[in-house]
Amino acid sequence: MLPVVALIGRPNVGKSTLFNRLTRSRDALVADYAGLTRDRQYGFGKVGPVPYILIDTGGISGGEEGISERMAAQSVRGLQEADVAIVIVDAREGLTAADSYVADLARRSGKKIWLIVNKAEGLDTDIAASDFQALGLGDPIAISASHGDRVSPLMDEILAPFIPKEDDEPEAEKAPGSDALRIAVIGRPNVGKSTLINRLIGEDRLVVYDQPGTTRDSVAVPFSRDGKDYVLIDTAGIRRRGKVHEGIEKFSIVKALQAMEGANVVIAVLDAQEGVTEQDVSLMGLIVQRGRALVVVANKWDGLSNDQRKHVKEDLERRLPFLDYAERFTISALHGSAVGDLLPAVQRAFRAATRDIGTAELNEELARAVAAHAPPLAGGRRIRLRYAHQGGRNPPIIVIHGNQTEKLPDAYQRYLINYFRKAFKLKGTPVRIQLKTGDNPFQGKRNKLSPRQEKKRERLMKFHKR
Repeated sequence: MLPVVALIGRPNVGKSTLFNRLTRSRDALVADYAGLTRDRQYGFGKVGPVPYILIDTGGISGGEEGISERMAAQSVRGLQEADVAIVIVDAREGLTAADSYVADLARRSGKKIWLIVNKAEGLDTDIAASDFQALGLGDPIAISASHGDRVSPLMDEILAPFIPKEDDEPEAEKAPGSDALRIAVIGRPNVGKSTLINRLIGEDRLVVYDQPGTTRDSVAVPFSRDGKDYVLIDTAGIRRRGKVHEGIEKFSIVKALQAMEGANVVIAVLDAQEGVTEQDVSLMGLIVQRGRALVVVANKWDGLSNDQRKHVKEDLERRLPFLDYAERFTISALHGSAVGDLLPAVQRAFRAATRDIGTAELNEELARAVAAHAPPLAGGRRIRLRYAHQGGRNPPIIVIHGNQTEKLPDAYQRYLINYFRKAFKLKGTPVRIQLKTGDNPFQGKRNKLSPRQEKKRERLMKFHKR
């Protein structure tokens, strides 16, 4: 389970600046779900010794009314979801009554609290922090979120308790069914996730048992189908068919993100009768950001007219172009239509995500891709892509060495990704390219290629040079 860190404070103390610094993003994804405000943002932290989920809450001043009151309530909800709370105050404005109100909320939450004094650049850190000792939240730590001063050491200290110990066995290895393919079923409330899960499990034919879930109510359910073992991770909780109602489900973004993190493949469920919503786009973006293998499902397909079905398909193409790598299915979970196609698609996506690609094969395809469509000129010189090797799996990472690779346009990188996806049958998983400029680190190791492969590679490279 990824730890959850919440940023809390009154308005304009720099919470969003710190959020962007920790997620290394200037356009953090906003999860605008029903019951959540646009001021509540979720992302994956990238600064620190371990990965974590970061929540940027709305500002709290203590005197809210109307919409501001609801925003404050959602900020408190974000605090409740967290393992650690970072209370942020402003070094340049000093201690305020609103800071005291926020500190009291954080103290009553029972969470581990860190008091951060932001905007301390150019100030004496001891003097800047001294005012806030009165909050009773421990020793204040002065930082500058905008400049990054002392942010990295801060996160090292905050996340130290969450670093796995060397003798700790990974949680997935302790759980029953840990060798099974883990599938997270994710989607907005009321899209039919629980109906789909019960249909996939097939309670009348399969041996199923509930494994105790996490404190945030995710439930892992092992089951078998056609001799293969699976674990379904359901954030809404597994329910018997007779108890499934298509009403509004309680939903937590944190649950969805943690389920996604623990899964090999994600099944993303949309409601075909509602079309693609902003919430769907945000959630899909988070799935892509984490590099998860993916199967996209449009549920409630039954009952739609031909015109409506055409419109939904066009909507999927228009609003989710970044999911072109994923297989898409139109189903009726209620009636079981096309549900049988999903597990084979999950297996294909998993195989693609975890495939080992031989270096010789990869370089042959790189040479073919470059021969078919050469990289552009940069500064009057041709960008050269000389050598490639696999740098990781799940998702597949292809490292390409050459000269001026930092100037390779995004459009050409997309061309290479699509070329490799087709060449190596990587449907169902994102493919990532890493570009390295400099000498070939595999120079002198050509003996790894067979003489026949070496000749083929030389012919392709000569063709490219012409």
